[in-house]
Amino acid sequence: MSKATRLTSTISSDSKVHLNVEDFEVPSPGPDEVLIAVQAAPINPSDLGLLLAGADVSTASPTQSGLVLSLSDSAMAGVTGRLGQALPVGNEGAGIVISAGADEDAQALLGQVVAVLAGGMYATHRIVKARDCLVLEEGTEPLDAAACFVNPLTALGMTETMRLEGHSALIHTAAASNLGQMLNRICIDEEIPLVNIVRREEQVELLRAQGARYVQDSTSPDFRSELVDVIAETGATIGFDAIGGGESTTELLHAMELAANSDGGEYSRYGSITHKQLYIYGGLDRGPTLLRRNYGMAWGVGGWLLPNFLAKIGSERSSQLRQRVAAELTTTFASSYSHTLSLAAVLDIDCLNRYSQMTTSGKSLVCPQL
Repeated sequence: MSKATRLTSTISSDSKVHLNVEDFEVPSPGPDEVLIAVQAAPINPSDLGLLLAGADVSTASPTQSGLVLSLSDSAMAGVTGRLGQALPVGNEGAGIVISAGADEDAQALLGQVVAVLAGGMYATHRIVKARDCLVLEEGTEPLDAAACFVNPLTALGMTETMRLEGHSALIHTAAASNLGQMLNRICIDEEIPLVNIVRREEQVELLRAQGARYVQDSTSPDFRSELVDVIAETGATIGFDAIGGGESTTELLHAMELAANSDGGEYSRYGSITHKQLYIYGGLDRGPTLLRRNYGMAWGVGGWLLPNFLAKIGSERSSQLRQRVAAELTTTFASSYSHTLSLAAVLDIDCLNRYSQMTTSGKSLVCPQL
């Protein structure tokens, strides 16, 4: 065994979230396992769900080993199943294999840069099954490989879902994010009409500079009418919404309905026969999702989650998507970060206030070896 350090999140019965950097013992790898020295792991919105558990960031205060935050009664009601458990945080990351079990497949990974979606990646070291490692092309840097899974596979999953469900164009909100830029590059490469929705003019310019044809600023006074026009032009009938709460879902479905009726077809009090599908895959707005039912009767709203999608398409297709990510890691699936943090810095209150806002240009990268 050897010593390592990791970040954990624990909820106590007094409605507190305790965030700690702690030492732990790393056992020797089993026959089919490898030990990774973790070099980089991104902070994704899904990581914040486990890390903060819905706690109010403004209540954060330092402790001897980290931070403590307060949970509201409603937030506490949803996390009682993890009371008292020190849960390691960090969905994905990349590093170098420094030790391996006796199996041939494990030994073959010694010294290689690999990426994994294994949980507990905000740690200096992590043991995983050799089969769970994504082997990267020679010369790949761990920092480039940190976000190999969540954003790239989600972006690919959107276009795959579009095809599987019989659509030919799609809509995406919060489109200037790292994920949104990946989706834009995929759609350009595959000639898929994509309606990008952003919240600032500089984000419009960013995506247009990357070749995006349709970019709509939701703060523009003409946003609603222009959105209908581009949906009618592209024929988009499926959307992926990173916002979730508020009017976003209704706005997108209503715009798709208006676009479907823009050809002057026969009136029906039940709306168009064009099916409109909206998937919520993020929670930038944690408020209620408002459905105003002004978009006919041919529609669907649901949640979209990457693990469920990967299970649906099966291991063979999932492997093909992962291999595409590995091959295009510094092009189609390149990520950028505004801040690099040590494990200790993740628990700095100023850093917490910054990365917990989940801004488009404020993505942070955890580098446990710092």
